[in-house]
Amino acid sequence: MEFKGNEAIYLQIADYVSERILLGKWAINEKIPSVRELAADLQVNPNTVMRTYEHLQQARIIFNKRGIGFFVAEQAKEEINKQQRERFMTRDLPEFFRNMYLLEISLEEIKGKYETYLLNHYKDEDKQ
Repeated sequence: MEFKGNEAIYLQIADYVSERILLGKWAINEKIPSVRELAADLQVNPNTVMRTYEHLQQARIIFNKRGIGFFVAEQAKEEINKQQRERFMTRDLPEFFRNMYLLEISLEEIKGKYETYLLNHYKDEDKQ
């Protein structure tokens, strides 16, 4: 995983975990990798992953079964969508619109690129 310098690593890992859940790679009520497993996979300190898991637990995306591990919460997809939509609408979309305006990119151009992107990256069998 490539980390960006403009956002805390634990939040970037939270986005990674959330994406796995949204794509159905980690199912509802399924056990997710342990703190140590995910830390080794992503080559980060286990404390960073623990901070991620605590953040996701507070956000009601995962839950802990003491002694067993962390699991995907029943309402995980709804919580992820709600939180990420809010972040996208308030932070990312205004910057995107500004760039569209400055570069004179039309909505039609964006629509075509978006449809091509979906075809190339998220075929029906990937999204559940």
